[in-house]
Formats: sequence, structure tokens, C-alpha cells
Amino acid sequence: MKKHNFYAGPSILADEVIENAAKAILDFNGTGVSLLSISHRTKDFDDVMAEADKLFRELLAIPDNYKIFYLGGGASTLFYEVAANFLGKKAGYVNTGVWSKKAIKEARRYGEVEVVASSEDRDFTYIPKGFAIPSDLDYLHITTNNTIYGTEFHEDLTSPVPLIADMSSDILSRPVDVSKYAMIYGGAQKNLAPAGVSFVIIREDMLDKIVRDLPTMVSFRTHVDNNSMFNTPPVFPIYVLMETLRWLKKIGGVDEIFRRNGAKAKLLYDEIDRNPLFRGTVEMEDRSLMNICFVMAEGYEELAPEFLEFAKARGMVGIKGHRLVGGFRASCYNALPIESVQALVGCMQEFEKLHAKR
Repeated sequence: MKKHNFYAGPSILADEVIENAAKAILDFNGTGVSLLSISHRTKDFDDVMAEADKLFRELLAIPDNYKIFYLGGGASTLFYEVAANFLGKKAGYVNTGVWSKKAIKEARRYGEVEVVASSEDRDFTYIPKGFAIPSDLDYLHITTNNTIYGTEFHEDLTSPVPLIADMSSDILSRPVDVSKYAMIYGGAQKNLAPAGVSFVIIREDMLDKIVRDLPTMVSFRTHVDNNSMFNTPPVFPIYVLMETLRWLKKIGGVDEIFRRNGAKAKLLYDEIDRNPLFRGTVEMEDRSLMNICFVMAEGYEELAPEFLEFAKARGMVGIKGHRLVGGFRASCYNALPIESVQALVGCMQEFEKLHAKR
């Protein structure tokens, strides 16, 4: 039976990316050495890093005055590293869910944090809009896509202070004006690579705004000055990231994947809105393209466990909602084919025929 992978992360990667990575594990670039055993100081891996940089810049139209580097670990480490580097007196944060709250907690170790906007008053079911951004902030931090609750910023903010964004779960899924951000970062295990590496896109002038003497590995300047090679980088995830960027360029780039993501999301949201057994959980205008969250509708709540088993028996993998919110979550990352969404919609319609009240 074909499996339809809706896991929230580590998440689906394109088949050809996985196949190329598997070949490289056996023999990397014709060297006769496994990718898992290759030295990061070889020319072959230098070429991987250079191509990843070139493709990232091309696909996101990253201006020349930005640097890209990679770190071991995930975005949760960067929560405190952002503040360690840039929080001198006061930083602003927009609180849109669990990951924003974690970032706020880490930042408060280094200085004052002002929550300039929050959607916690309605259980994170919307994205705050029209909020004032104080001009005395060292930076403003946002989480662009909220994997647990299923909301997403659909426009780039205009900020009078440096704007820093955690784009772990929607990087390269839609067009972004990188020039509006002082820094973009994220874990790669949603749309780019397996777990184990995080990416940073940073405007060069931010390196002159580092506010304290830091341990070598915590300072962003260390990794920019050493081209991600101060210590051994996560070789395998970076290689897969490069292969993913190749795949994305091959299929038509960010504009094409944005079109595909929009079509997938519309297909599933339309079914959620039409099907009497299900309902969406967030404001329609703020619905995420990446993480589509829904629950059983009123009067059908007791069918939730049955639907999970029903869907699982038909090849749906990973649609159980996060433990904090329950319900269902279909993560529709870049590499998920629309056929998988069609299969889930068909499953929902089949379940409706069995249980809808006439």
C-alpha cells in the first residue's frame, strides 16, 4: 500500500532527493568513499557548500549583502543565540504559538523582552495584525509559520527595527522579500533536509551589532568568517539540502512550488469546509499552507479515534494533531505530492458516507 506522508517533521523529502542521497552514501561523487565518511575539507564537499549557497541565493533572490551559514542542531538552539548576539536592552517578539513562546523564554535570559503582539487570547488561532512596532527595540522577532496551530504570516512585515524571522517550517514554500529581514533562520527538517542542520541568512551589517563577548561557537561572526567550517558541519544533511535545492530549481523554483502548495491547501481546506464531519480550527485568512489543522465537527467528536484508524488503514501517515491541541494535522510541505492530498480528501469523503447524519 502506498503511504502518504503528512508528518510534521522530520518530514517528506522528494523521492529523487532521497535516491541521490542514498547513492552518495554508497559512493559520493565517484570518489569511492561514502558521503557519511567524506572529509568536510575535501574539494568535493567544498563544491557542495558552494552550490548550496548559489542555489539558495538564486531561489530566494537573496541580495549580495547577505551571508548564508549552517549550524548543527535546530532552531531551538538559535532561540538563545539570536538573543545572545543581538539583545542589548530590549527586543520585541510576536507571540503566535509554542515556538514563539520558547523563543521568548530564551531571549529573556539576555535582556528585556516586549511582546508587541500576541494571539494567545484566542488560543493562537489567528495572526496579529496592525500592531505598533516600537522604534527602540534591538530587533523584532516573528515565527512565520506555526506548525502546531496551523497559522502563517502571508505577507512580509515592514519593520522600523531589524526584523528576525524563524522560518523553520515555511522556508522556500512561498516568495519572500529577503531584503525586509535582517536575519532569517530555521531548522532544515521541514522543507530542506533531514534533522541535524539549521540555516541562517543574515544581513552583513548585523554582525557589527553583536552586543556582547560570546563563546566562540555562539557568535554568528565565527560561522560567517569561517564559511560554516569553524567546526565539522553536518555533512550529510547539508548534502541533502543541496539536493533539495537542485530539485526545487528543476521543477520551476519558488513560484512553482508556491503554486503547487496553494493548490494542495485549497483542495484540503475546501473539503474541510464542505464536509459536515470536520471543521477548521483557525481564522481563514491566516490558514497555513504548510500545516493544515482540523478537528471533528460538533456532534461528531467521538469519531476522532475511528477516523484516525480509518485513515491509517488507507495509507495516511502522520495526521494526528499535536498533543497540545489534538484533532488532526496534515503537513503539506513542498515535497508532498498533490496525489497524497487527493487521497486524504477521498478518505474524508468515504468516512462522511459512513457517518454523516442525514
